[in-house]
Amino acid sequence: MEIKKDITLKNIPTRASEKYRNFPMVPRVVFGSGSFDQLGDILLEKRKNSEAPVIFLVDDVFEGSELPTRIPQVFCDQIIFVSADEEPKTAQVDALVKMIRENYSEQPTGVIGIGGGTLLDLAKAVAILISNEGSAADYQGWDLVQRKSIYHVGIPTISGTGAEVSRTTVLLGPEKKLGINSDYTTFDQVILDPELTKGVSKEQWFYTGMDCFIHCIESLNGTYLNAFSQSYGEKALELCKEVFLNDLTEKESRDKLMMASWHGGMSIAYSQVGVAHAMSYGLGYQLGVKHGLGNCLVFQYLEEFYPEGVALFNKMKEKHQIELPKGVCKNLKEGELDAMITVAMGMEPLWENALGDHWRSIITPGKLRAIFKKI
Repeated sequence: MEIKKDITLKNIPTRASEKYRNFPMVPRVVFGSGSFDQLGDILLEKRKNSEAPVIFLVDDVFEGSELPTRIPQVFCDQIIFVSADEEPKTAQVDALVKMIRENYSEQPTGVIGIGGGTLLDLAKAVAILISNEGSAADYQGWDLVQRKSIYHVGIPTISGTGAEVSRTTVLLGPEKKLGINSDYTTFDQVILDPELTKGVSKEQWFYTGMDCFIHCIESLNGTYLNAFSQSYGEKALELCKEVFLNDLTEKESRDKLMMASWHGGMSIAYSQVGVAHAMSYGLGYQLGVKHGLGNCLVFQYLEEFYPEGVALFNKMKEKHQIELPKGVCKNLKEGELDAMITVAMGMEPLWENALGDHWRSIITPGKLRAIFKKI
């Protein structure tokens, strides 16, 4: 992969007086097979009293499995199983927060997300909205959150999204698909237990892993590239190549992809993603296409922007015999295509990273329409 040679520390200041972003990182992380079982001890230090529950948001794929029996539920703690079949929505966040407030007189000790990107994003958003008034839709954007979120922990059960490390929680709202991008979004604690990723289907493993791979390609080839993001992006890309092009043992694959996800998330923390992610937001908003699959559907047609990345993607897809869905946008009406294009073009920081300040002279509604029609 050829990387741009002009490595500067360019990025968007959050305030006029700031020269560089002072962004948050996850302060505590545990990695290792079986590390999930340390959750009880970790939470013990944070518990306020017996009336302040810990809320566990758990992917409902684990309902009836062994995993819920290992959750350290005490006092009035609550396990809420949530479907990850659809992208997380602002209305879903609002409903969860309303239910928690109605069921408990005291503010919860914390929120724990156990699952893939959907569950991790929900946990981050719920933790924010418990401390802040209004709807989750009110906070879709950059640095709109005013009050610190309550304590929240991320425990991924699939690797690739980088949601465990990012300062955003991507939500489908009534008008847009956009993240709550905030210094208060980042998890206070993450537990990285590769054993939890056992049993993921090959297709989902691939789509989510490609989300990480595409993070790397877009970060490393973006105009926001700097030495910080490059160092993480290069390591994540190296790990992705090992996982998807080499013949590793299952354990090696699980361990390395979990760390690729972490490094890939860190690579965009101080830079940004690009074309595939911007267009994937459009697919997700209009059709409910899940994020990892949406990135794959778009990325296969982006040779113009990422020729080497697309060539590597095709090699990985062929090695693992992945057949992407076809005709996804075939029967869309013009108004539906227009809505997808509007959402995609609204992701200005992504386009600026991908193509520079004059991106509008390159990306037009007609160009996006032509790409969407291929999908």
